Amino acid sequence: MNVPPITMPSLRASLLAALPLLATLAGCAAARPPPAASCPTCSDPGGASGAVPAAPTQLAYEPQQVVVTPAELELVGKNDEELFAIGQAAFAAAEFERAAAAFDRLVVLHPGSRRVATALYNGGIAHQRLEQWRVALERFRALTLQFTGPDALEATFRIAECHYHLDELPAAAAVLARVSARTDLPSGEQIRALTQLGIVEVDQGQLDDAERHLRLAVSAWKSGSEQERLDDYYPSQAQYYLGEVYRAHFLAVRLDPSRRDEAGLSLDLENKASLLLSAQGHYLRAIRMGNSDWAVASGYRIGELYDALHAALVGAPLPPGLDAEQAGAYRLELKRKVRVLVVKAITIYEQTLSVAGRTRVENNRFVAETQASLDRMKQALRDVPPEAVPAAEPLLPADASPDKG
Repeated sequence: MNVPPITMPSLRASLLAALPLLATLAGCAAARPPPAASCPTCSDPGGASGAVPAAPTQLAYEPQQVVVTPAELELVGKNDEELFAIGQAAFAAAEFERAAAAFDRLVVLHPGSRRVATALYNGGIAHQRLEQWRVALERFRALTLQFTGPDALEATFRIAECHYHLDELPAAAAVLARVSARTDLPSGEQIRALTQLGIVEVDQGQLDDAERHLRLAVSAWKSGSEQERLDDYYPSQAQYYLGEVYRAHFLAVRLDPSRRDEAGLSLDLENKASLLLSAQGHYLRAIRMGNSDWAVASGYRIGELYDALHAALVGAPLPPGLDAEQAGAYRLELKRKVRVLVVKAITIYEQTLSVAGRTRVENNRFVAETQASLDRMKQALRDVPPEAVPAAEPLLPADASPDKG
């Protein structure tokens, strides 16, 4: 979409004159004994002093109490098959501490068992569920060093995930880059590796690399879908994060009438609006791809874009040269002019919650954030006297609901 140029008649008019552009936007060490005291007379037992060496110091310690838990007693004396059965049953019952203990004991005491590969994998997952990322990382790494096949590939992805949660982003990116460069991967795993690599690069602020890998993921999904039916989770996630790339660019553009002349401010607003539309386009594509979770997340982000543009405009520094009365009038007029952005954000937030309700998306964090943002924007709308504002048209397309494909 082309954004029309903006002309500003005066610096004092600043953002007010540029606002026609808005019409284009719809987270015991063991005790050690103390060192023996030095004794000058003891260093020369045969010396002239004839001093008798002191008797050795007798040290007394409290006895250590070793506590054996019922879970540990349960594992004593069990063979590999019994440990495996205990681990599987505990995992199925979401008793992850018990499951991890059983699988770990199997690996240590029965390294030749036919169950070792599965014990390493399931034990790693159990430690992940306990958020014991370092231990989980070691389990998955041991699996990839000893075995090959689908479980080893999945363990490689989980190694990257552990690095991510440990805030070791370069290590996570290195693992995913190696996986994505493989030529023997199924299409779905190739898309997954490229998408996750792009996400890590977004978090590292490497936006150009992230955009390249995310676009490759979407392209691989499009070409692969011509040959087979592919899951929509990772391509939808890739489109969402492409939106995140452009949202980061959008947020980086500052609107500051106190530092920019008319032409510069006009260009800044035009650039910010253009980046908003680019981000919105990727979020809309993610919605249309059909994954419910990423549809809700994308709808929330679209509303947030208009929310953020409204905040940037009303929170921008004042143009120079205004007295208190003029500044108050300027702020009020600016709020009236950008009220349409509040209306648009409210419309999108409401549509997003409607999509979440229809598709029964409940455990997605964006649902709660959307509701909170909707409540805040409704309050902002009540605080600003309306002008003649046209009814807000839906910004999410009619086919945006995931249950409509």
